[in-house]
Amino acid sequence: MACPYFWPEGKLETGPWTHTPRLPLGDAFSGSCRAQPGEVHRPTEQRQEELCNCGYSRGVCERFPTDSPADAVRFSIASDKPARLRLTYVYEKDHAPAKFGVMEFLVGTHAFLDRPADELLARQAEAFVESYLALTRASSSDTQRTTRAARGAT
Repeated sequence: MACPYFWPEGKLETGPWTHTPRLPLGDAFSGSCRAQPGEVHRPTEQRQEELCNCGYSRGVCERFPTDSPADAVRFSIASDKPARLRLTYVYEKDHAPAKFGVMEFLVGTHAFLDRPADELLARQAEAFVESYLALTRASSSDTQRTTRAARGAT
């Protein structure tokens, strides 16, 4: 579950992990904090790894609003069709669901069917989809190439 105020901007290529953990957005992302209205803050790389990418930083991060309605946001794929992904999202507070919804993502145009009004939610969902597609479509292509090679096809 990523911090609900984290704006992912790009893959975070470095990390302290020997084996990268399963992260809420699929990959580790670098980005900025949007917890304070009208202010964009770039946390240190360590803070991004430990807090922004993982959520639940209430009481740990000095920028996290004490009156925030959520501690983290979680995404999952409910349906994967070649042209369309159906995502679910859940805002959590105190490790319990606080708000949830569904989004449709069109793979061909790389856009939401109805873009969420909450730009932070939309950007995190895009980052999640980016990671998901890189993993699943790359794996699918690799599997198809391996299968063709095993059959002797070109």
